[in-house]
Parts: sequence; C-alpha cells; structure tokens
Amino acid sequence: MSRDAFLAQLGRVPYIEAWELQRSLAERVLNGELPDTVLLLEHPAVVTLGRRTEPGELHIPEGADVEIVETDRGGKSTYHGPGQLVCYPILDLTRHGQDVKRYCRDLEEALIRTMAPLGVEATRIDGLTGIWLASPPRKIASIGIHISKWVTTHGYALNVDLDPAPFTDWITACGLEDAAFTTIARELGRPVSVDEVRPHAAAALEGVFDLSLTELPADILAPQPA
Repeated sequence: MSRDAFLAQLGRVPYIEAWELQRSLAERVLNGELPDTVLLLEHPAVVTLGRRTEPGELHIPEGADVEIVETDRGGKSTYHGPGQLVCYPILDLTRHGQDVKRYCRDLEEALIRTMAPLGVEATRIDGLTGIWLASPPRKIASIGIHISKWVTTHGYALNVDLDPAPFTDWITACGLEDAAFTTIARELGRPVSVDEVRPHAAAALEGVFDLSLTELPADILAPQPA
C-alpha cells in the first residue's frame, strides 16, 4: 500500500530560499510532523559547490549573471538554471530501507522513468555519476544528496530545455573533464517545458518510492514562528 506524502509544485525559487525551505521541512519530517515531502521547482542561474568540489573547477567568465553557493550536498560543482527541473525529495529513509546507495539508485531509476514517457531512453553508465544518454555518452541529469538523521535533502536536476553551455564553459561540471551535456529538448528536437515534465517526475517518484503524492497545503510553506 502506498504511503501518503506531500508534493509542492513551485515555480522559480532562488537557491538559498529553496535550501532554507528544505531544511525547515526536513526538521518537521524528522519530528514526525510531516510525511515524506517532495519539492519540484526551477532555480535562477546558480553554480552550486558540493562537498567534493576541488580548486580549478570554476572558470566562470567575468560579468556572468550567476550566483555561486557552497552547499552541504555530496558531489562536486554543478549548474542550475531556468529550463531545468530540480527535485528535492525530503524523505525519512527509515521508511525506505536506510540504505544510502539504494536511495541513490532509486533516484536514478526515478529519472529514467521520468524521461521514458517522453521518448528519451536514459541510462546509468558504470563509473559515472548521474543519468546519461548513450552512444556517445552525454549527461542529462545530475544527482547530489545530503542525509542527516536518515532524512534526505537536495536531490536531482534534470536538463529539460536550457543552454547546456555553462556546464562546460563555466565549470568542470561534476568534476568531469570533456563531458558532453544534453537536454530533453535537444534530444527530441522540439521545445519542451518544465511543466510538461513535472507530471512524469511525480509519477516516477510515486512508483519508485511507493508514495501517494498530494498537494502540500499552502500554510505549511508559510514561514514558521520562531
């Protein structure tokens, strides 16, 4: 039987604001005040630095309109921008096996299932992080997570319809030299909106994590009293 969970379909949210919201919700999930909760959103242009980011990964041109934020997620540097679907599952892994590797595999599976109905056949590639299209390899989604007391934050970023140039021109994305990056729109040869992809993302998360998602009540998103 599926477990009840909340889904918040948000618009374009600044990275720091979304991070603060994640931490607030994670505390409430940990305390049992909320069930598992998933955020789907977009970010304005931002480069985020994971815990394993190394010197030399950034080569952002002077004057580029992009924020740079150090985060507590795993992984290296990556880029977020409009036209990318970002998913932040805030899950209590005591309900999902308490297995970090399994959780990462499940996120990968959710991404693969998200793209399948659109006609994009994505896959894993041994030794490489994230989700790829094969022959030749080109990266279409990144994963970076944080887990505290078995509650997850951060998640994945799926390239729907954006210029992938910042992944190679501004950073050594995910620490991968000479990696090719692509988008759903580029693969399909047509414009694709983030809103077109959202229902597939929600359905995939429901299937993989055995959830029944309903809309997060608006009052939960309101700032909590100190």
